Amino acid sequence: MFSFLAALVVLVLGYLTYGRITEKVFGPDDRITPANAINDGVDCVPIKTWKALLIQLLNIAGTGPIFGALMGACFGPVVFLWIVFGSILGGAVHDYMSGMISERNNGASIAELSGLYIGKPALYIMRIFSILLLLLTGTVFVTSPAALISSLTPAALGNTFWIIVILIYYVLATLLPVDKVIGKLYPVFGVILIIMALSIAGGIIFLPQYTIPEITLVNLNPDDLPVWPFMFITVACGAISGFHATQSPMMAKCITSEKEGRKVFYGAMIIESVIALIWAAAGVAFYGGTQMLSDAISDLGQSGVVYQISKEMLGSVGGVLAIIGVVVCPITSGDTAFRSARLILAEWTKLDQKKIKNRLIITLPLLGISAVLTQLDFNILWRYFSWSNQTLAMISLWVATSYIVKNNKNRYSSLLTAVPATFMTAVSVTYILVAKEGFKLSVSIGYPIGIVAAVVLFVIYIILLCRSVPLKHQT
Repeated sequence: MFSFLAALVVLVLGYLTYGRITEKVFGPDDRITPANAINDGVDCVPIKTWKALLIQLLNIAGTGPIFGALMGACFGPVVFLWIVFGSILGGAVHDYMSGMISERNNGASIAELSGLYIGKPALYIMRIFSILLLLLTGTVFVTSPAALISSLTPAALGNTFWIIVILIYYVLATLLPVDKVIGKLYPVFGVILIIMALSIAGGIIFLPQYTIPEITLVNLNPDDLPVWPFMFITVACGAISGFHATQSPMMAKCITSEKEGRKVFYGAMIIESVIALIWAAAGVAFYGGTQMLSDAISDLGQSGVVYQISKEMLGSVGGVLAIIGVVVCPITSGDTAFRSARLILAEWTKLDQKKIKNRLIITLPLLGISAVLTQLDFNILWRYFSWSNQTLAMISLWVATSYIVKNNKNRYSSLLTAVPATFMTAVSVTYILVAKEGFKLSVSIGYPIGIVAAVVLFVIYIILLCRSVPLKHQT
């Protein structure tokens, strides 16, 4: 119990302290934001800060901080450390920088930012990589809610029926102006997601039958998966997520002041990590250990585990919250995934998005591909989503590092992003080398290569840093 409560406190303190440090490194000012400078009535629309925060939370959260945290909890309470420090030092920094750098570039996507700050080849690589990730994300967040809805409705309304219904909704949410559907519904669903998490936290804290284990560095995974690098890939959204770099530009187009960026981007990530921490603790506390939790996930699926925990802990109200949480939350990340993909393709093709015909030209093929991908196994989709997610986080952090080096008087402050970028390089490279969905190399080969890859990139960064011209000497 003490470890769990301490972790919650550290997350809040992280926002108040490290969040301010991150903000200071970026240096927000009073310039006009895209929401007011462009205000096209479709994607660049002024939105109040509290709404932007809740929309950003729904954009980045989905069921990621719930499903990922439950699977990460199978490693034991060591996952608390990754959720807390991964978020404060990595994930929230990543989200803030990707959002604010986008805002400084008229809401440009992470693909465009990669081209600007890393080089032209990165632009084309990131366009393709980002769109693939967003397709995987959207598909993952179609299949999981469709499966739960179909289990709660008559047999005639099967899984395929609900997939079609969700995809039709995605068409509307992707096409319509951001303030018409997303701006009105997301704040409500954001509050529901927070209430759901706080209710579960109350259950595991105050109900005597549940015991939250204290933090230990011992790996308790029943399948003998090593903590490195598997836990750092599995949790994903609850600690650091490249998917967020594709979502932050949406609110970068809508915030009305740069000085509100810390609340919207850094703050939303901290809230997501609080949600992830609660669900990681709930998984182990409810089932009494990692073996029982792992068995429950295998038997019931992630959605079933969420429903069982909520229903038994909170009664009928919990059951309703669980259904809303595992149905609405993934859908509200899936639709913005496709919206982000549309915006990246619009940048690429130069199609004016004020015209609904041009929006349709891009949106319909994307959703058609996703409909085909829904036929794949969910667990396979999740593993590839998780790896591509963390790889994009690595790239986004290197983009932010390049931006800081070029634009900050104190270029050494770029260590703020370079250190987590190096860490995520080691995680992503190592995972794809040793995982069964990767190259299946032995850890004796994969581990050293992953570490060497990270060290090489960090050395290149140091060399470029030493050769760079400080801002005050630039013309």
